[in-house]
Amino acid sequence: MDATSDIRPRRRGPKLPEVALTDQERTTLEGWARRRSSSQALAERCRIVLACASGASNTEVAQRLGVARSTVIKWRSRFVARRLEGLVDEPRPGAPRKLTDEHIERVIVTTLETTPTDATHWSTRSLARALGMNQTAVSRIWRAFGLKPHLTEAFKLSTDPQFIDKVRDIVGLYLNPPQAALVLCVDDKTQVQALDRTAPILPLLPGTPQRATHDDVRHGVTNLDAALEVASGKVISQMTARHRAVEFKRFLDRVDTQVPAGLEVQVICDNSSTHKAPAIHHWLLGHPRVQLHFTPTDSSWLNLVERFIAELTTKWLRRGTPPLGAPAATVDPDLDRHLEPPATAVRVDQDRRPDPRRHRHLLPTNQRLRTLGVR
Repeated sequence: MDATSDIRPRRRGPKLPEVALTDQERTTLEGWARRRSSSQALAERCRIVLACASGASNTEVAQRLGVARSTVIKWRSRFVARRLEGLVDEPRPGAPRKLTDEHIERVIVTTLETTPTDATHWSTRSLARALGMNQTAVSRIWRAFGLKPHLTEAFKLSTDPQFIDKVRDIVGLYLNPPQAALVLCVDDKTQVQALDRTAPILPLLPGTPQRATHDDVRHGVTNLDAALEVASGKVISQMTARHRAVEFKRFLDRVDTQVPAGLEVQVICDNSSTHKAPAIHHWLLGHPRVQLHFTPTDSSWLNLVERFIAELTTKWLRRGTPPLGAPAATVDPDLDRHLEPPATAVRVDQDRRPDPRRHRHLLPTNQRLRTLGVR
């Protein structure tokens, strides 16, 4: 027999459903396939449908896109039956959603735009009672949208008419001081109390924090003057029993003696009355190398020494206690030793530009000021 007589005709599979796309469907599928926000699964389904619409078989599409043939058959049939809606995932099985968008909107609007009649702000339980909802649901909605009605924050706007000029002046001193000049940030912490507890402090134990009585005994009050050197972080300090211009003048004398004679002293300080007293004005006339730069009104946060005083309060004063029976004149000897400046308190950098207000590093500050409408 002829060898060709044994060749049998190949069995053909089922006829492929034809995928015909309208212009709008093609545009939508191509957009979903290229869009970065689309999920990878949806983008792959769109590419399968577009490949099937070009006339390729299921096997060709599977080889071209690197997917299983069954996957191509599934999404070809799904698209022919349901068009674009067939490419979207069907709802997951499980209990239906109890919190609708209307519930969420009502919780948010009530929280932001109303207040309870018996309080200044809503709590999760009071809002749940008012809306007839579960307290847990209200708490979840608040966490999801970052709502915290129980918290408040304070702010203060400076009304100083020379605010812009003073900010540029002080920032310029920080970033680029004048040549042969030392920049000192000066401030005082008044009414530093030497507090002791009425009972010994219980030590820290595993699982138990350090414990102290809520009431205290005051052994005296002192005042701290501090000058922070911007270049090195060194501190010149003085502790006094009273807070007057006389004590501040004495502190300026101490600063003047510790800074080498060949340097100018640029002092950044706030608008306290002790800094602007006539005695201080006369002292400055006799010491022309010392110049005071005042921060804007209600803007002492520009003074870097405020950060030092905050660290001192947190790490030393808030939980520190003086020896029992210490007199008021010696409130805390350890604190005075902690603030005592080393012998090398002054570090000089001669390579400084003369004008601190025209330096390129001031550009970010000027940009921030322009955002406030300042030209």
